[in-house]
Amino acid sequence: MAYVTEENLTDLVLKRWQDIPDPRLKKVMQSLIKHLHGFVRDIEPTNAEWFTAIDWITRTGKMSDNKRQEVILFSDVMGVSMLVDAINNRLPSGATPTTVEGPFHIADAPEIAHGGNMAKGAPGIPTFVTGTVRGLDGKPIANATLDLWQTDGEGLYESQKGTEEPWMRGIFRSQADGSYVLRTVAPIAYTIPMDGTVGELVAKTNVSHMRPAHIHFAVSAAGYRTVTTHLFQKGDQYIETDVVYGVKEPLITEFKKMPPGKAPNGETLKEPFYVVHYDFVLQQAAKAQAAA
Repeated sequence: MAYVTEENLTDLVLKRWQDIPDPRLKKVMQSLIKHLHGFVRDIEPTNAEWFTAIDWITRTGKMSDNKRQEVILFSDVMGVSMLVDAINNRLPSGATPTTVEGPFHIADAPEIAHGGNMAKGAPGIPTFVTGTVRGLDGKPIANATLDLWQTDGEGLYESQKGTEEPWMRGIFRSQADGSYVLRTVAPIAYTIPMDGTVGELVAKTNVSHMRPAHIHFAVSAAGYRTVTTHLFQKGDQYIETDVVYGVKEPLITEFKKMPPGKAPNGETLKEPFYVVHYDFVLQQAAKAQAAA
């Protein structure tokens, strides 16, 4: 029997963890052990540093609940979420690019009628988003689901607002011709939560903790691959330094400032407002499976 030394420990652990019937789990664990041991050998942590890391991981898990996911936030700021997203969404040219879901999505948003307002009572500049949902073949997709969530005009999501009622989120449907119209308020650039363990870590660096202004969309339809993405406001000062690496060029959109008057949903506004136009293009699910 080989007894443990610093030199042979990694090999002994790898050998022990070879006895795994599930081939995928075996591959995952072998790679995890190699990289985790390699990391420890590289930085050579003190006992105090290692227990500090364990404490940080423990506190990160305890902070996570159904409205705040600190573990996802850590994955986001490390760029891991975007890497996993990229690997799992190798879409054909012309399809709407994906980006990270982020830690603030809440399921079961309220259904809102075509042209309706998901930002009633929220601070911010009125904003109308219009466009179509279609397939790569150009055909319109009727009754597609557009699940939206975003910050209000003060940079707060529902979980940060502390409200019991839904805040700045809603589900819309595309019409027979694939079109959609919705009313919201303009999001603003905001900081990731800095009051938790991730903020504690970022504060020790010179890394920007800001996200550029954006609206989250999850667009789905029967027979098509769901796209989870953002629309980013063109010209935002944090476009180049998004803390979660989520910006892709095709997702940068113009927020066109309009004078008071008739809005895309038929309302007449007495104040200026923004109009954003974006067409979502989905890949058929069967073709996505064949490509995979």
